[in-house]
Amino acid sequence: MKTLKVALLGCGNVGSQVARILLDDAEDLASRTGARLELTGIAVRNPDAPRDTELPRNLFTTDAEKLVEDADIVIELMGGMEPARSLMLHAIGHGASVVTGNKALLAADGAALFEKADAAGVRLAYEAAVAGAIPILRPIRDSLSGDRITKVMGIVNGTTNYILDAMDSTGAQFADALAEAQRLGYAEADPTADVEGHDAAAKGAILASLAFHTNFDLANVSCEGISSVTADDIAAAKDAGFVIKLLAIAEKLDNDGEPGVSVRVHPTLLPRTHPLAAVHGAFNAVFVEAENAGELMFYGQGAGGAPTASAVMGDVVSTARRLVLGGPLGAETPTGSVPALPFAKVTTSYSIGLQVTDQPGVLAAVARVFAEHGVSIETMRQTIHADGTASSAELRFVTHRASEAALAATVEAIKGLDIINSVTSVLRVEGV
Repeated sequence: MKTLKVALLGCGNVGSQVARILLDDAEDLASRTGARLELTGIAVRNPDAPRDTELPRNLFTTDAEKLVEDADIVIELMGGMEPARSLMLHAIGHGASVVTGNKALLAADGAALFEKADAAGVRLAYEAAVAGAIPILRPIRDSLSGDRITKVMGIVNGTTNYILDAMDSTGAQFADALAEAQRLGYAEADPTADVEGHDAAAKGAILASLAFHTNFDLANVSCEGISSVTADDIAAAKDAGFVIKLLAIAEKLDNDGEPGVSVRVHPTLLPRTHPLAAVHGAFNAVFVEAENAGELMFYGQGAGGAPTASAVMGDVVSTARRLVLGGPLGAETPTGSVPALPFAKVTTSYSIGLQVTDQPGVLAAVARVFAEHGVSIETMRQTIHADGTASSAELRFVTHRASEAALAATVEAIKGLDIINSVTSVLRVEGV
């Protein structure tokens, strides 16, 4: 039986589980691939650092470059831009196929990496880069390759879903829900990448590239996080039959008669009857709409050592089979050229919260501004707040579909009215 040499870069939560599977399940993996997968080494900064998984000490090395030069398959789980990028290119240059979960690197520089892999005739696989254990990239790339995908939207960051779910179920403020997420280990000490949407944006770029056969990077993704979402927003959404989720959305839209793709990340109101509304805790889910297949949803654990290692090993086994049986090993790069639309071209529904003076004519004045900018109101809810001798009202509108440009102009005009105390929130609505 042929032996394939496997090099592992990084031994954190995911890397240690990948190493465990390669060692403990060696016989099963050999029967599935037709080759022995020999873990030849694990490149780390500090071989003596404590690790949750007991692994043979002789496997550890600090010489990552030497390790990849003799490998058939390189598994990159270091994260970050460098030295991960240089080591991946070094591996490709030496004829090794690469399996990675590095969504930030792929979103920023994936096109160049895919080009290098194609030129070298090796594979660059990355199922673990989006939604952890959920098999979503292969179904989009392979199972739906004969269909036309029109929209992909997903909960692809477990930290933000845990926070928003806690706010929804307990009424907690954002800061308190974040602190609890940090205490439980769902959020990092510096949660910026998660709560400001950067992690979801990188995954959104990867999903869009596969779904629409065009290279999209982070510069094409409009991004808004959840730090401005308040308990009042959550409560108002609940009263109206909605839940707020941070979604990564890639959608094909008409752009003055020509197709274009919008890629965006933002807090979104979903009807509680929508399948994504039932995704709780730190779980992930991706909802796909296609012309012929209709609506599909993929659900599961979006992070964690063992779940993500499952996705990594799926790519390792698939790559090993190709090396044994033959066949194309290219990176299967997108080949289309659908333009990325600026955020102003996006059309969706909106939820807008206003604090206004409680006096006659307020509703008529606000409705007039909406009409002047071509934004149609679908529903309106009003709450009166009495404070001593003064009183104010909270108005919350849900609109019909309108462009982001029209909505932005409407909000600016509303802010200029004397009767408006503040615009408390502007949230997009999907699934209606």
